[in-house]
Amino acid sequence: MDYFNYKNNQLFCEEVALSDLAEKYGTPAYVYSKKTLVRHLSAYSNSFEKLNNMICFSVKSLGNIAILNLLNSQGAGFDIVSGGELFRALKAGADPKKIIFSGVGKSSVEVAAGIKAGILSFNIESISEYERIKKIANEMQVSAPISIRFNPDIHAGGHDYISTGRKEDKFGIDSEEQVLELAQKINEDEYLIFKGLACHIGSQILSLDGFEKAAIKTLKLCDNLNNNGINVTLVDLGGGLGVPYKEEEPPSPKELIQTIEKVFIGRNEQIILEPGRSISANSGVLVTKIEYLKNKFIIADAAMNDLLRPALYQAHHSVMPVIKNKEASDMEYDLVGPICETGDYLAKNIKINAEEGDLLAVKTAGAYGFVMSSNYNARPRAPEILVDGSNHYLIRRRETLEDLIDLEEIPIA
Repeated sequence: MDYFNYKNNQLFCEEVALSDLAEKYGTPAYVYSKKTLVRHLSAYSNSFEKLNNMICFSVKSLGNIAILNLLNSQGAGFDIVSGGELFRALKAGADPKKIIFSGVGKSSVEVAAGIKAGILSFNIESISEYERIKKIANEMQVSAPISIRFNPDIHAGGHDYISTGRKEDKFGIDSEEQVLELAQKINEDEYLIFKGLACHIGSQILSLDGFEKAAIKTLKLCDNLNNNGINVTLVDLGGGLGVPYKEEEPPSPKELIQTIEKVFIGRNEQIILEPGRSISANSGVLVTKIEYLKNKFIIADAAMNDLLRPALYQAHHSVMPVIKNKEASDMEYDLVGPICETGDYLAKNIKINAEEGDLLAVKTAGAYGFVMSSNYNARPRAPEILVDGSNHYLIRRRETLEDLIDLEEIPIA
């Protein structure tokens, strides 16, 4: 459920009309609902009944520090995949002991920053990464907590680009023997602390089957480690629960957690989940203005540099008129932007009665929306606005043309 609804044919975010926000801040613009973010996080945190747990929001899905600060105030931890995301989480007030550092390519600088900050765990994905963290921890003479991400060889999720749990994917260690050997080495090192296991099978997953299989495989590996004298205290089962972009009916967080609790009933390990999309996606919309109508095209001021998912993944995003004063059109339009690429579109074959100057809201844009935006075609990035009831806050201003060249220099001959 989200808090974007029509009142007298005007689309509101909570108690604020989107047309008022467009008039004040211009378009395109990202608008987020605080109530939706809090509701979706609570759907996870309130569903656990039997297991020690922590919900670590996936920063890569929506990284604005105001959003992270809000979720932190609601008790969330954070899953990060870069030094930049670590910096963001800490700036937002996160407790380092509630930060999990995932990702296959952690640099030496990022590893050192994570150790210095005192994070809960690095989820390592290779022998080489173990060796790097060992070297840095020993040089710093500071303990580094480590969990091993294993690859359960489970195909789940939508597009191939967001499936992460198959043997052919780049993530995790796919040999149980290697996991056992590596855990033993970590356990024996003076400056390494073995925490446990992690796995992640994909994104936009619409069935519980893959989650259940992954949980069963993880439990079996936990028992194997414990039987070999290696104590597992943390189990990170990842994220990936889907959201309804079209007419999909994904499982609820409660159904997911009931499945996990059924597998891990009676266990003492701390269970960590890393939801991102299922918390943030429906919390945000991208508001855009129609510049031109041309044949079957609605040409708007938002483009693939603002919302990349349709061009990158052929992803579907529903589109709503901000002012609903007309019947739906029988004419099918493609909603496109001003970027000089044929692949620059936000939606295809939509039936909407629209005129030049009208405002549209692209739905389900809170996840992998602004975070994937760019300055392609020298376009300033859109602002981000947070709505809280009848109040609204500019949490990231629109970039200026000067911002585009702020880091550039013309060399003096």
